Amino acid sequence: MNSSKLAQYIEASDGISKPWLLVQIRLKKLQDWQISLAPQAYAKELADIHKDLMKLGEWWIGLEHKER
Repeated sequence: MNSSKLAQYIEASDGISKPWLLVQIRLKKLQDWQISLAPQAYAKELADIHKDLMKLGEWWIGLEHKER
C-alpha cells in the first residue's frame, strides 16, 4: 500500500485523530522518498519519527477492556 492509499484509508476510517496512524503515514511517506534522500537525511527523518512515536507512550494499555 502506498502513502496515498494509506492516507485515504486513514481519512475514510476517521483515523486522523489517532496519532499512531499518523506515525504510520509518516513512515510510509519516508519509505516512498527513501531513494531520493541522502542516507544521513533518511536517518535523521527516521529518528524524528521514532522520537514522536516514543512520545505516544503506552496508549494501548487497558484498551482491550474499553472495547468490550
